[in-house]
Amino acid sequence: MAPMPEKDPNLWAAAFAWLAAHQPQLYASGLSVLIAILRVVYGGGTRRQMILEGALCGLITLALVPLLEWMGLPQGMATFAGGAVGFVGVEKLRDYSDRFIGRKADSL
Repeated sequence: MAPMPEKDPNLWAAAFAWLAAHQPQLYASGLSVLIAILRVVYGGGTRRQMILEGALCGLITLALVPLLEWMGLPQGMATFAGGAVGFVGVEKLRDYSDRFIGRKADSL
């Protein structure tokens, strides 16, 4: 009979090491999800809007954290970025990115 993976202490050590290594990204995306959900609830949105807005904001934050690292900003800025993404929301971020890309395309 094969040993059960949940009984292996190395599995738990590896899982905790992974969580510790990715703590800023996970915390920032979780904060983004929570703020987005609360913003939708405060605005009177539906449960579907809460779930989708929270998920999209969390994923945008996960994509944004490596950009912060590339720009040389400290890991603590990931929390600020997550809070900002959750507060602003997906629609506003899309508007900002469309305007930014439009200006870059016009300047070429």
